[in-house]
Amino acid sequence: MASAVYRTLCRFGDKVIYPILPKSARPAWNHPAGPKTVFFWAPTIKWCLVGAGLADLTRPAEKLSVYQNVALFCTGAIWTRYCFVIIPVNYYLASVNFFVGCTGLTQLLRIAHYEYYHPKHKAHIMPEEDESYIVVDAA
Repeated sequence: MASAVYRTLCRFGDKVIYPILPKSARPAWNHPAGPKTVFFWAPTIKWCLVGAGLADLTRPAEKLSVYQNVALFCTGAIWTRYCFVIIPVNYYLASVNFFVGCTGLTQLLRIAHYEYYHPKHKAHIMPEEDESYIVVDAA
């Protein structure tokens, strides 16, 4: 059922969209990683991660998650490399992964900057590591 809908949409696009495309954009329409494949739409949706990372620029650095941003940075770096190894090479997917990594790295740098200039405020300390409950005998 889903493949029938997919084929119908592709035929519709070939009849309606392809004729109005500029000659320079026509090769991209039929590319193995073009808009008629999941290799195009998955990265398009993944741009939401970049948008979320950019929206986090408005959040205070002490509220950001180190673990989440390490994951974004590592994911972006690993998958950017992978995009140049797979066949067909998917530059669109590589670009979105690159920017996912950049947003993760940017947030990690913001966290590091905050922790460097606010050493008394332990922004990302785990609750079990909190030393405020330790009582030192003054005598």
